[in-house]
Amino acid sequence: MSDTWTALEPGADPVRRAGELRRAHEAFVTATGGDAAAPRAGGAGGAGSAGAGGVPLRPVVAESWWRCARARVSPEGAASVELDEEELAAYRAAHPLAAVMPVVRELTGAFATDGEHLVALCDAYGRLLWVEGHPRTLRSARRMNFVPGARWSESAMGTNAPGTALAVDRPVQVFAAEHFRRPVQAWTCAAAPVHDPRTGRLLGAVDVTGGDRLAHPHSLAFVQAVARAAESHLALRAPAPAPDRVRLCALGRDEALLTAGGRTVRLSRRHSEIVVVLAAHPQGLCGDELLTALYEDGAVTPVTLRAELSRLRGLLGPELLRSRPYRLGPPVDADFDAVARRLSSGAVTAALGAYAGPLLPGSWAPGVARLRRRLADGLRAALVARGDPELLADWAHSPWGEDDVEVWRALSAVVPAERRPQVLARVRALDAELAAPGWAARGPSPRATRSQRPAP
Repeated sequence: MSDTWTALEPGADPVRRAGELRRAHEAFVTATGGDAAAPRAGGAGGAGSAGAGGVPLRPVVAESWWRCARARVSPEGAASVELDEEELAAYRAAHPLAAVMPVVRELTGAFATDGEHLVALCDAYGRLLWVEGHPRTLRSARRMNFVPGARWSESAMGTNAPGTALAVDRPVQVFAAEHFRRPVQAWTCAAAPVHDPRTGRLLGAVDVTGGDRLAHPHSLAFVQAVARAAESHLALRAPAPAPDRVRLCALGRDEALLTAGGRTVRLSRRHSEIVVVLAAHPQGLCGDELLTALYEDGAVTPVTLRAELSRLRGLLGPELLRSRPYRLGPPVDADFDAVARRLSSGAVTAALGAYAGPLLPGSWAPGVARLRRRLADGLRAALVARGDPELLADWAHSPWGEDDVEVWRALSAVVPAERRPQVLARVRALDAELAAPGWAARGPSPRATRSQRPAP
């Protein structure tokens, strides 16, 4: 099958393809037994990498199934409902996506009613905030807890459109037995992520769920259009940045966004590292200090650094990047600094809400790695100390927290009894993985936190 984000190729027979997928799923579950260390049929990577039973899978599905096996997601069971009505109402009212729900309803209402589909909006952690649509379809969906307040992240519910769209930050369509959990395999869904248009931060996803008729490129294009409309609506509501301040967004992204004077610039990876280090040192750094913060060894000369700074100054202007010492001219509102301030004031919930992921996760610049580790460690420690099961679950089910055994252990101690077996299974899986020979050589996820990544 070609490498597409839609579920069926043009002209494909959905009934035949659904049968092939069921056989592939059964073969995969049998072969792995939930063990991500089992040999991969067809190798790692392209279409068919999880091609159990000789059935090729789309890469997005194959990779998702292996993440599910590694996370010990059971192929059976319904979603956990984590927010009761009162908690859900308060959470929805404060969430940025509350502002776009009227737009989503307007665009999708007739589509959902006429097609007997559902439309859902979830947050960045996969918790469903709204689920609306045809009454009969709503009743069917309740049997698998596709309801507001339930968590449908990929790490909790396996391969599914909203959860997988959040995991890969791409629009995704999931058809029939491409879903990892068997109770969901009667459904087809398409979802697209929604971002804050000002910062690029992932806010959640919009999803359409229904029957086989959704297995069409049009449904994926439709949900993408709804997501873009939601982002446009948020952009119209966003206040203009103060002209004398600079905003820097570097959490959860390898290329930082810098907004100044009404203009937003996407920085290269090296320029992102320079700006982040200087933003963390408003008093400025001399050339040697900046060189040490950016490069792991002494192979890079001061001449190379000066050339990089010259290019960055040409991009930003001399008023923004100054020298003697090197520093950023205007005040800078950095997203990582905002999280640190909230942590220092004890506002743990607000700090987690503002944390869009590790700081420049792909960077190994020593100064950036120290900042990244300090922020993640501080937030993790605050979450463990607070002992709030929902906050701990938000971290554990995030892309950067799915391998964080420290948080999973803390969650196992406070999670409600009916959810404890799954959490304990994840703790045991992580312990076994960390103890396995060659783990350090294989290396952790690039979005891993301090507990999985070696210090620079």
